[in-house]
Amino acid sequence: MKKAICLLSGGLDSATTLYYAKHQGYQVSCLIFDYGQRHNKEILCAKKIARHAGCDYKVVRIALSWQGSSLLDKTMAIPQHQKINPHEIPTTYVPARNIIFLSFAASYAEAVGAQNIFIGANAIDYSGYPDCRPEFFKAYQKTLERGLKTGVGGQPIKISTPLIQKTKAQIIRLGLKLKVPYDLTWSCYQGEKIPCGTCDSCRLRQKGFEDVGAKDPALKI
Repeated sequence: MKKAICLLSGGLDSATTLYYAKHQGYQVSCLIFDYGQRHNKEILCAKKIARHAGCDYKVVRIALSWQGSSLLDKTMAIPQHQKINPHEIPTTYVPARNIIFLSFAASYAEAVGAQNIFIGANAIDYSGYPDCRPEFFKAYQKTLERGLKTGVGGQPIKISTPLIQKTKAQIIRLGLKLKVPYDLTWSCYQGEKIPCGTCDSCRLRQKGFEDVGAKDPALKI
């Protein structure tokens, strides 16, 4: 069976990507990153999602002690009730996060013979992060082709971004067809008992479910 690595954050997009990869016939191993984020709720959710999907997973711990993001530095406020402008990069951007994550994933993939790395990046309904844009992934693909044994050997590991050009509503429709357990996912930047409903991630998620005409099962109300 063909193998793939999936970056799993515990959020809606990464969970949908995992189930998409499984639907494509891949034996998927998940990478979950503990990089010092404000809360560990998304990590716990990612583990539950991986187990629900029948996939093995590894938790990679990284110390980004220099912080530089409101997702890492609790003295910085999470942006709330602000208009989402994809042309402006909010404080929730974590410097080089996807570069770091994809580097770990590439090492893992090459070591275990996986042909593909799946990541749930999106460049339509998103917060404007530069490492979630198509041009970034095209450039990083070139890096893997030139910097890995598999790449110079003519069998490069592929980075797959199946959600990159989909709206949040389109992602949710796909996930519902694939029976993604959205009740297990967590998208909020805060780690409270219920989603805050006001951060970028919450509002994009809410709009997606509203556009589909479905109730968000993660709210459990």
